[in-house]
Amino acid sequence: MVQITLLPMGETLEVAPGSPLQDHLFAHGVEFPCGGRGLCKGCKVRILKGSLPDSVEDRQRLTPREIADGWRLACRAKVDQDLTLDLAQWEAAILSDDTPFAFTPQQGRGIAVDLGTTTIVAQLLDLQTGHVLGVRTALNAQARHGADIMSRVEFAVAERGQQRLETLVRTQLSELARELLESVAGPAIPLKRVVIVGNTVMHHLFCGVNLEPLSQYPFEPVSPGLHRFAAGDLGWELPGNPEVVFLPCLGGFVGSDILAGILATRLHESESLVALMDLGTNGEIVVGNRERMLCASTAAGPAFEGARISMGMRAATGAIAEVHVEQGRLRCHVLGSGEARGICGSGLVDAVAAGLDLGLIRPNGRIAVGESLDLVPPVKLVPWDIRELQLAKGAIAAGLRILLQEWGATLTSLQAVYLAGAFGNYINQNSGRRIGLFNSAPGQIQPVGNSALLGAKIALFSFPKQDGSYPEILQRVKHVPLNEIPAFEEVYVEEMTFPGSAQSD
Repeated sequence: MVQITLLPMGETLEVAPGSPLQDHLFAHGVEFPCGGRGLCKGCKVRILKGSLPDSVEDRQRLTPREIADGWRLACRAKVDQDLTLDLAQWEAAILSDDTPFAFTPQQGRGIAVDLGTTTIVAQLLDLQTGHVLGVRTALNAQARHGADIMSRVEFAVAERGQQRLETLVRTQLSELARELLESVAGPAIPLKRVVIVGNTVMHHLFCGVNLEPLSQYPFEPVSPGLHRFAAGDLGWELPGNPEVVFLPCLGGFVGSDILAGILATRLHESESLVALMDLGTNGEIVVGNRERMLCASTAAGPAFEGARISMGMRAATGAIAEVHVEQGRLRCHVLGSGEARGICGSGLVDAVAAGLDLGLIRPNGRIAVGESLDLVPPVKLVPWDIRELQLAKGAIAAGLRILLQEWGATLTSLQAVYLAGAFGNYINQNSGRRIGLFNSAPGQIQPVGNSALLGAKIALFSFPKQDGSYPEILQRVKHVPLNEIPAFEEVYVEEMTFPGSAQSD
């Protein structure tokens, strides 16, 4: 066996000689955005002690200086000697939830799960008091086969990997549930149910629904409704054999995480017209009130999460997370206050907004002078990075405009815009408006944190009264396939351009 020492956490792994690094590092936070194909630099790690030969992909993706400094693509490396690796860039927090909510007390305990494409959060609740007894977070183990939804679909369909993805996520959730139960001292109290929410792809991969219809036009799911299992039928050894429920999707790629967001924000009870936006890889939007709701999904791409950006990374140690203009120059804040290693989604939005204000980036997205926008050495933005942000923000802004047009309303009609998820929680709203991602007034925009997890907790208490399917909401929601709206492409192209001058607050 050979040893791999991971710094700064100080953990040591024993692995067989010839083992792929990818098989061992994912559990410790290293991401593989392209699914381990050597097509990006998202999984690079630095060798502090020992050696790894550089691969063909290393030489294609990394600079000679990076290779000399010990950087390697983890997905292309196999271990044949003891190594010490620097993983500081992968330390990251995952957004949980501690928002109070109204509930009707019940006996027993329950687990609420937000099953995201990238991250998973699970909470154990006392159904009598509503208290959170334990929290577990993790990176979604499926992500080693692709960072974004469509990469996951491609692996499942084209590479016949659906069974593999199903096994990974079911096993991971079983382990998280077991850890939660073991973390609570005292007498055993029955676990009544587990409620899971997630996007449509996560729904299908957990429930065993064929993903092929989501890989081709018209991209409609075949079985998007509520799915119920006994824990034992999933191979989960949990006391009491509780029921496991995956809440229903709303249509297309709009999943039960958005249904949970509606519950969390009480959008379905609003007298005024409001919007809910989840700004992830798959941007999901709802516009509506208590009378009716329209929803849509739009392929924003992973730029908001730092993926497919030349030096992109998650919001972890070494990431540029904030950029502002100070005395006519760009000033950057690096998480952990150490050496800059890359840039995360919020930093990317800030950097482009500041570049626009200084005239370093033109409204069409081109860099005004030179071939890159230099931030903090060695981090810089290249034209492709700015283009990725344009595609992402254009998709979100166009989706919202189209839904409002279908409603017969305008942006000025909205009383509130709820931003869900980690990115919506951390983004600088002024920067978002500067690049044209948000075209709403500052007071309208309200971050709501992990609304998917909060909604899943609310749903824990809906059984057996509503059976968790929420028919009254589903009947009022209409899914709008944006690809079938003739005006969408034109609006999308319009929204890709950055505003020509700074927008006033």
